[in-house]
Amino acid sequence: MRTQSVFAVLVSCAWLAGCAQIPATREPVNLSTAKAAVVRYHDSGEYARELAEVASRATRWIEQRAAARRAGERLAVVFDIDETVLSNYGHMHGEDFGYKPEVWAAWVARAEAPAIEPVREVFRTARRLGVAVVFITGRRDPRDRAGTELNLAREGMGDYERLMMTPQDGRSLSAAARKVEMRRALATDGFTIIANLGDQQSDLAGGFAERGFKLPGPFYRID
Repeated sequence: MRTQSVFAVLVSCAWLAGCAQIPATREPVNLSTAKAAVVRYHDSGEYARELAEVASRATRWIEQRAAARRAGERLAVVFDIDETVLSNYGHMHGEDFGYKPEVWAAWVARAEAPAIEPVREVFRTARRLGVAVVFITGRRDPRDRAGTELNLAREGMGDYERLMMTPQDGRSLSAAARKVEMRRALATDGFTIIANLGDQQSDLAGGFAERGFKLPGPFYRID
């Protein structure tokens, strides 16, 4: 009986020692504070400056790579859409950065998102140099297709090779897995993706592009 009591004490001490090694959970940044920081980042001009810097690097690479195009190569640039070529900031700010599927779908259908100008210039550079443009987006097909096509056309980006969207019921794969499979399909069709631009790490993960260009993405995260 005494042996069992000693054993119990030792186990208790070991458990307590283990607990002592677990750091106390710290209170995260207050949600209102985090939202205010995002607004300041956007409104200060820093967001726009970082967008322009990444877009400039992408443009230089596309120009360099197109000049070195080998005979028969079918070059392509892949763009994400939201917060890459189209800005939803006004909509997001109006919703206090919340997400309601039906409100989002109505916004997409109105086709009112303005172009992100530095990235639209990357689009224009690619087309001027005869490089195909493919959009790969998490927007839903068929629900969002008409509004997306209209929005891209209104913003001067209707001259693209393909608009690859997420099937309406395509929720079994993560965004990263879905997008890499779409790029894989382009490669299988004979395209060499020389640049891939997006605001999420999931836009770029998984390869099938010679270079990836990560735009700032402080508003949400999609894995």
